[in-house]
Amino acid sequence: MNAIVALCHFCELHGPRTLFCTEVLHSPLPQGASSRDISGQNEQAEEEEGGIQMSSRIRSHSPAEGASADSSSPGPKKSDMCEASGCRSLAGGHPGYVSHDKETSIKYVSHQHPNHPQLFSIVRQACVRSLSCEVCPGREGPIFFGDEQHGFVFSHTFFIKDSLARGFQRWYSIITIMMDRIYLINSWPFLLGKIRGIIDELQGKALKVFEAEQYGCPQRAQRMNTAFTPFLHQRNGNAARSLTSLTNDENLWACLHTSFAWLLKACGSRLTEKLLEGAPTEDTLVQMEKLADLKEESEGWDGSEEEEKPSSQPDVVEGQELSKCSAETSLMPDCHSWNVAHRRLSVFRSLRHMRQVLGASAFRMLAWHVLMGNQVIWKARDTDLVQSAFDVLRTMLPVGCVRIIPYSDQYEEAYRCNFLGLSPHVQIPSHILSSEFAVLVEVRTATRSSLYPTLFEDEQSLNKYEFVVTSGSPVAADRVGPTILNKIEAALTNQNLSVDVVDQCLVCLKEEWMNKVKVLFKFTKVDSRPKEDTQKLLSILGAAEEDNVKLLKFWMTGLSKTYKSHLMSTVRSPTSSESRN
Repeated sequence: MNAIVALCHFCELHGPRTLFCTEVLHSPLPQGASSRDISGQNEQAEEEEGGIQMSSRIRSHSPAEGASADSSSPGPKKSDMCEASGCRSLAGGHPGYVSHDKETSIKYVSHQHPNHPQLFSIVRQACVRSLSCEVCPGREGPIFFGDEQHGFVFSHTFFIKDSLARGFQRWYSIITIMMDRIYLINSWPFLLGKIRGIIDELQGKALKVFEAEQYGCPQRAQRMNTAFTPFLHQRNGNAARSLTSLTNDENLWACLHTSFAWLLKACGSRLTEKLLEGAPTEDTLVQMEKLADLKEESEGWDGSEEEEKPSSQPDVVEGQELSKCSAETSLMPDCHSWNVAHRRLSVFRSLRHMRQVLGASAFRMLAWHVLMGNQVIWKARDTDLVQSAFDVLRTMLPVGCVRIIPYSDQYEEAYRCNFLGLSPHVQIPSHILSSEFAVLVEVRTATRSSLYPTLFEDEQSLNKYEFVVTSGSPVAADRVGPTILNKIEAALTNQNLSVDVVDQCLVCLKEEWMNKVKVLFKFTKVDSRPKEDTQKLLSILGAAEEDNVKLLKFWMTGLSKTYKSHLMSTVRSPTSSESRN
């Protein structure tokens, strides 16, 4: 866990002071705890809870090294220190404590103050606030405070018994500082329990010393028998004693280092980030529903074939049956992309590739009709070319809005499919050719070679084709169009985005607009709001333009049955319960 744990003390002479802090280092050790050690001893600390083991190394430097380290420290000046070490934890030549976590190669380093000036300032400010203004009622207990600039702090204030102190006790706090507010708040129960355990141990040791001193020389009776003198005169020269003296534990700082290091290690290990996929998307729900429908149909076909096979029925035309099977298999989730053989023969590899081949204006017209739900007709001899085109274009639509007949020998009405592949000799009705709700892409043989650049080395290159895009309602170049179309074109023209990144952009854009579709469906179909309220809602959704409204209405047909039935049941259930009452 990237945090700092510190022990702070309120000195009656100098105010709040940092006594001891432990920080996490992912980089090489600071100079004060480098490998230039003269002597050292090893300790092993094992905590049963969490099964974490660490080796703590207590190191000492020569006086010269300690002096140099102390002179470069960003901590308070020597003149500000208590003479009796009440504001000091480690001696002047002490280099600090280091624990190395072999599993993660992280080092936990303890000093009186952080060596980094910015960290020193953050810890110093948290120390002052924890022992002055940021306290809980009774001045003893946990509290949370902080901000984005100086970090967030979990502080637990407590008292330590001292027979020589005013009120027979001194004020301390243990603080945990980190920049992640949510992580620190989620760690509150864990930190409270473990820090409370450290405090109880310190208070228990200090209470034993306090009771022994009071038994030998009761300070309360002595003070009552002493003549009254001003408090400032009384405390002059009566500086705070060190915590090691109050607890009678010479290894106190080594034990605190071990406890703080384990606390940072365990708190960082107990909370881990997990990728949550969340609720299934509309595309996933529609795919599951269609897969279930296909499974039921296949089971019904198997049963009916065994029961009866009327000989009077005419044989199904092979081309129609293939078209039907292709239309059905295109609905299955794994058939969103064609099989490996088709992929090798595919001509269009991505929307960006298609835009480069057709040209910007022709592609915009085609994409506009696709998004609006108009019928897209491709006439070509090459079935693989048509299939690859539909495979690319369908990525702009939700799965529930896609109805494909990849190739047919006769024209099919728009209610049956919005993607239709035809052979060149098929006659299209004149009212369809002049309709504003259809677009035709004719694939012809190019009159000259290398008409289009060969972007991919494929068995079937595009330099032998000429693409003619026509419609009864051509999209004007200056027309704004739906918002999602403009965003798609911006992604396609951005050469810094790879094809995979563009695909993810399409997924995000479809989810964004499907959420707007859900809100509009709930507002209009379920709640039956008036037209004026619907117009206000569209303005809030940023979809008040004509093309955006048409797109939302078409995409509404792609909502899953599961979502619609869920909304209906949610709305009707309160009414039914009231009627029963």
